[in-house]
Amino acid sequence: MRARHTLWLAPLAVLAACGPIPVDQAERVCLRDAELAQRPRGSVAVGAASGSGGGIDGFGRVELEIGSDYIMGRDPSAVFDRCVRRRSGELPTRPLYDQPGWRG
Repeated sequence: MRARHTLWLAPLAVLAACGPIPVDQAERVCLRDAELAQRPRGSVAVGAASGSGGGIDGFGRVELEIGSDYIMGRDPSAVFDRCVRRRSGELPTRPLYDQPGWRG
């Protein structure tokens, strides 16, 4: 009988993890969505190191992240508001442009 109760509780635990999060946490998480709606993000790394045979080995890496909201031309503030409502079920406590950490 105990095994039945345990199996029944497992789906509830999964559903609870999908529930709303506190609005302040949602605001922090949603800043990234707003940043990607404003502009693409990227980084470039280039370097060189001496190889085992005495030569020099070069390396490079390029990373680019483009959000679909940027491609669609959506307002970062609207993206932020929608994200916070979706994740927390509440409106943001302050507008995007007043959020700590916003570098708009």
